[in-house]
Amino acid sequence: MKTDINQIIDAIKKFRDERDWEQFNDAKNLAICLNVECAELLEVFLWKNAEDVNIKNIKEELADVFNNAFLLADKYGFDVKEIVLEKLKSNELKYPVDKSKGSNKKYDEI
Repeated sequence: MKTDINQIIDAIKKFRDERDWEQFNDAKNLAICLNVECAELLEVFLWKNAEDVNIKNIKEELADVFNNAFLLADKYGFDVKEIVLEKLKSNELKYPVDKSKGSNKKYDEI
C-alpha cells in the first residue's frame, strides 16, 4: 500500500503539535535527535549476528529516524520526494553503473 509522504509528515506534525513539542523542534535539536535515533538503530545490531536482531526494534527505531528526518526536512520546507530523487540523480553521476557495479569503493576511488 502506497502512502503519500505528505500525509505521513502531517500525521507526525499532528502528534507533535498535540503535545506542544514544536517549541523543542528547532533544526539543531532535530538534527541531534536524528543522530541519536540513528545510534539507537545501530544499537539493535550491536554484538549480534544479522539474523539474531529483533525485527520489531528495527522497525521502531527506523520509524523514529524517519520521523525526525521528515520533521527536519519540513522545518526547511524541503519536499522529501524531490530531495531524495535529486540525490539519486547526483549519485547516478558519482557512481556510473559501468564503473561501480559490484564494487563497494567510494566514488573518488572508482
